[in-house]
Amino acid sequence: MAFFQKKKQENEEEKLETAMITDTVNQDAVPTTLEFHPLQQYSTPQTYVLKYHHEQLPTLKLNQISISGIRLTQTGEKLEIEAFIRNTVDQPIKFSTLDLVLLDEVGKTLANKSFNMEEVGTLSALSSMPWVFTFEKENILVDDIPNEGWKIAFAIQQVPKEHSLDLEPSWENHLSQMQRKRIEELVTSLPKLGETEVSLMILDVKLKENGDVIASALIRNGKMEAINVKDFSLIVMDATNEQICSRNFILEDFIVKGNATKPWTFKFPEQLVQKKNPDFSKWKVQILKNK
Repeated sequence: MAFFQKKKQENEEEKLETAMITDTVNQDAVPTTLEFHPLQQYSTPQTYVLKYHHEQLPTLKLNQISISGIRLTQTGEKLEIEAFIRNTVDQPIKFSTLDLVLLDEVGKTLANKSFNMEEVGTLSALSSMPWVFTFEKENILVDDIPNEGWKIAFAIQQVPKEHSLDLEPSWENHLSQMQRKRIEELVTSLPKLGETEVSLMILDVKLKENGDVIASALIRNGKMEAINVKDFSLIVMDATNEQICSRNFILEDFIVKGNATKPWTFKFPEQLVQKKNPDFSKWKVQILKNK
């Protein structure tokens, strides 16, 4: 009998210890009140849905600012994310801007954008507010956005202080150390870009033996966030100012890191070359951004 009594006592102690741990966790949780902004008009059914989602949110501790996604909608080339902005600070918070990223289930960045939050105004203490964030075409970094497994989060700026070289894996594998060093020296010697400036700089144009024309270029990104270069046209003219070739380039998942320059080579196949013996002692390249 003594054996069974001891076992019962141990079980009771385990239950008591577990209960104490659970109570401690719950004490750290801070409840938030759901509030609606006057600019965001919701019907009664929508309000009930938002209240339900708000109740399902994971708990936060005191003095945290968080964002939790609710719904993702793709309309044409735009992407709308409805999310709760959450504040467990015991005083109101006002945002001027929010840098947000959309991530997939493995943490890959799908889109990023800096949002002006002036119209949101002040977020009350210990509250959650639903808001819709719209990402335009230029903010989206991939062709396909998953409907499930995504997450919206605050961007953590890990941009190098100095402008850096961004190489595609194919370039990393084929450049010698000397070639890489020369490109790095070229990148660091160029004039500094503005914080919102993006440019395509043509370095050289050559006619290959097989008749192809090759344009070597640098895609320069002065922004703090990565950009996705997708669709543009190049027109090449020689020393006589005649048009030699032109081509519309559509790049897939071609991302240039924030505050970085990526080298690339643009090829015009022989069948696109209009003049068989161009004079490239001088050349000019016109860059057209497609709508």
